[in-house]
Amino acid sequence: MSFNLQLVSCLFIFIVLILVVCMLRDGRINIKYALVWIAAITVLLLFLIFPSFFTWLTKLLGFNVGSNMIFAGLIAFLMFINIILTIIVSNQNNKIRLLIQEVSMLKGKIK
Repeated sequence: MSFNLQLVSCLFIFIVLILVVCMLRDGRINIKYALVWIAAITVLLLFLIFPSFFTWLTKLLGFNVGSNMIFAGLIAFLMFINIILTIIVSNQNNKIRLLIQEVSMLKGKIK
């Protein structure tokens, strides 16, 4: 990997880290989601700083090409995010249903 590519990659990772921290500080993102992004950033930095580790892991997992491992990792990461968001939506749906039932019971008591 060329030095220019490493430099641009570090800059991109640093910008994403700043965005995550700013969203966390402003309250636009929850801490548990910020931790997922910070973990992903850490893995990217690990692969960037130690490219031989990436090559070793690629061979260990049985991938012929490193880009295939990256695509598989991204797909797994997106599926993980999708499962987390599905759990959150389900919990919010249950809370909304309970809230509607409580409001209906209060309206019945008022009338």
